[in-house]
Amino acid sequence: MAAHRGDALLVGGGAIGLAAAYRLAERGVTVRVVDASSGRNASWAAAGMLAPVSEAAFGEDELTRLNLAAVPAFGRLATELQERTGQPVGLRTEGTLAVAFNADDRAALDRLTEFRRGLGLGAERLSGAAARALEPYLATGVRGGVLTADDLSVDNRRYLTVLRSAAEAAGVRFVTAEVSGLLWGSAGDRVNGVRTSAGAELRAGVVVLCGGAATGSLLQVPVQPVKGQILRLAVPERLRSAGPVLTRTVRGIVRGSEIYLVPRSDGEVVVGATSEQQGHDTGVTAGGVYELLRNAYELLPISSEFGFVEARAGSRPGTPDNGPILGQVCDGLVLATGHYRNGILLSALTAEAVAALVDGEPVAPVWRPFPPDRFAGYRPPQRPTATEPATEPATADPVPAGLTNWEPACRSR
Repeated sequence: MAAHRGDALLVGGGAIGLAAAYRLAERGVTVRVVDASSGRNASWAAAGMLAPVSEAAFGEDELTRLNLAAVPAFGRLATELQERTGQPVGLRTEGTLAVAFNADDRAALDRLTEFRRGLGLGAERLSGAAARALEPYLATGVRGGVLTADDLSVDNRRYLTVLRSAAEAAGVRFVTAEVSGLLWGSAGDRVNGVRTSAGAELRAGVVVLCGGAATGSLLQVPVQPVKGQILRLAVPERLRSAGPVLTRTVRGIVRGSEIYLVPRSDGEVVVGATSEQQGHDTGVTAGGVYELLRNAYELLPISSEFGFVEARAGSRPGTPDNGPILGQVCDGLVLATGHYRNGILLSALTAEAVAALVDGEPVAPVWRPFPPDRFAGYRPPQRPTATEPATEPATADPVPAGLTNWEPACRSR
């Protein structure tokens, strides 16, 4: 892509969009962010785990390397934001403790630990007693654990608030609107801006799609919403006065079901998260709340005395290989989406890559496995025909008939 030192329009105001907007503005680009929800979607509903080690999964070696590279990038951005705004983002460095409850849970945790060690990742096995020595309020039934000291966490809402303040101070403008489609040049080979659902046309030298799970409503791309429900609980002052109930993120496998609890410095504990294929539904369900509270109690019995603050759901942007999608699609259009469970963690590293792409520079080699065109054989759901009821907003660039595979080239109308 030719360098665009003029203006950029970012679709999406979550962690990815805010971080990219800030980084672009720092480079001297005029930036607007368009978002209908003021960034209160998946990023606002996240737990804030920065967990490249405890999130490392079988078959995701390249994603693990990307996540590991994201940790120092996040640290640099967090330091920069605090220096610029005088506000901390709530970064915690105590690590993650994963625990198991029965023999099957312990076996599953052991398999993951061996895999992670094979990648050279730090993972210290602990007995049940040693795990409870680190976190005394854990259930007595804990059979063992693994400490990953390299994992971090951040208060996601504080981070987003500080990031937006820094972006505004750097000159980023925010437009509250729903984007319904892309604006194409007359030859159909480049993108010139976006159209809102109210019919307004916003033009820019480059458009960056970083709207998470909503990206698929604007471009035929294999990003699907994966619903996650979380709870926010408050530790009562009478318990906090005796010291922290949790000192680090705790993840548990409770009879095959995963649960995590992430402490905040203000006394809240975030409990999550379910993983559901429910389309764009973000309603909180009684079953989801019950499952989270039940597993939290199994892991940390004292959680039954916590106050109930909030239940919330969001749609994570999932992809077929769980990896993000980053790269130039055509002239004037960049994709930065599909971060799934790692949007907060990858926000700073993604921002650096987006800034490089907009300025016509190469991205870091760790991004090479995640270009848009790696899904050439993927067949995403087709848009509704004219005779069917629309389930997504109409776009300004309907997909031509017969285009059933994701292709990394712009198409004319």
